[in-house]
Amino acid sequence: MEHRVRHVIYLSFIHYIEQNCFHPPNIVLYSISSLSLSSKMKSQYIELLYGNTILKQIPKVTILGVFVILIFTITPLFYPMFGFSSILKIKESNKPIASYVYDHDNVGAMFPSTSIEKCDIFTGEWVQNPKAPYYTNKTCWAIHEHQNCMKYGRPDYEFMKWRWRPNDCELSIFNPFQFLEIVRGKTMAFVGDSVGRNQMQSMMCLLSRVEWPIDVSYTEDEHFKRWVYPNYNFTMSFFWTPHLIKAEVADSNGPTQTGLFNLYLDEFDEKWTTQIEGFDYIILNGGHWFFRPMVFYEKQKIVGCHFCQLQNVTDLTKFYGYRKAFRTTFKFINSLENFKGVTFLRTFAPSHFENGLWNEGGNCVRTKPFRSIDTMLEGTNLELYMIQLEEFKIAEKEAKKKGMKLRLLDTTQAMLLRPDGHPSRYGHWEHENVTLYNDCVHWCLPGPIDTWSDFLLHMLKMEAIRSTNNKDEMLHLKTNS
Repeated sequence: MEHRVRHVIYLSFIHYIEQNCFHPPNIVLYSISSLSLSSKMKSQYIELLYGNTILKQIPKVTILGVFVILIFTITPLFYPMFGFSSILKIKESNKPIASYVYDHDNVGAMFPSTSIEKCDIFTGEWVQNPKAPYYTNKTCWAIHEHQNCMKYGRPDYEFMKWRWRPNDCELSIFNPFQFLEIVRGKTMAFVGDSVGRNQMQSMMCLLSRVEWPIDVSYTEDEHFKRWVYPNYNFTMSFFWTPHLIKAEVADSNGPTQTGLFNLYLDEFDEKWTTQIEGFDYIILNGGHWFFRPMVFYEKQKIVGCHFCQLQNVTDLTKFYGYRKAFRTTFKFINSLENFKGVTFLRTFAPSHFENGLWNEGGNCVRTKPFRSIDTMLEGTNLELYMIQLEEFKIAEKEAKKKGMKLRLLDTTQAMLLRPDGHPSRYGHWEHENVTLYNDCVHWCLPGPIDTWSDFLLHMLKMEAIRSTNNKDEMLHLKTNS
């Protein structure tokens, strides 16, 4: 009897593995054939495993006890196969979690270059993702009021349930544990306008599954925020500079009631440039504020404007100011002598006003993404994007000469396809008097902007691989010299 029970336990274990670890039946049969048993005994075991009657000779209580023991003693051995629930992550997020071990000295082995470096992640389509979203407006307090679409009654949910899939490879969903390990002990600055703040708050919500940051801002001004993740010694900052360069309000109303701004196209904005050199990562963005009326200065003299309607001032269009602003910004970055980090240009994310301009009844009421064949980048959006690419390539060439790192975080195509991702009128109560009543510029949280963190994490992995490869090359040169 003891001998028979012992082998029943073995077979039960094999059956458990087959059912829960997805091993095919031939593996189970192979395991049985490896036993030192007679042919008759092996045949009986096979019949027993697949439903014959020998089990009837053993008390059901004994069999039940065996399975209970198996579940509580064997199952933990297979947790690495199963992964673990995001619910567990949330409940334990206030504790230091070592669920992901990042080896800073052996990054190349952790992220195989064949699966990461050879992937164009910015060309693709949106596909459904029933697992999303990974946070809600009730679990994340970092959502800006005007992007809190569910709070203000947006009736549909499908806009949150998509992910970006590149054409030629897979882009991993953002892993907050992995991200925080990669940036452990580092600093990251989001530099630009309110869409840049939108991106930072999206990342804060995604990271909230692991840890909440502490506000360590040096000022009460909401335009300049600094947060630290204590368990990872990771600092995240936001610098408000909607034109990236030195600018000031010349008239709070201006010709379009949106203000008239003086832009000093050849001067840095010291509100952020004086504090940025010590950061490890800088994420630059700019775009939508260049639609407002502007007066352009170079060498302290007026050289033109964009829709300023001032006498004897040439309208050079917003594109002139936009190009000069990025040229000056990149000139500053490349002039930093002690900056050893990585600068990302996050490209322009188009708005989606339809049936009118933003102040003429335009709105964005679509509820599904476009496919790439449904629309194309054109007109003003194309011009702004091309200016960014052209100035980036010029600056990148100069950066390489100095051993500096300038990268393109190209979100334009992906966001062009998401007319459904904006707050529209669901960023405020219906009776409120707000400037941008139908917001088709910013992005709902949760929403498609969360994908920017997928992009960024992928690029950080690429940086880690490049760094490892460069170290290997240097070591190889030293060895052969």
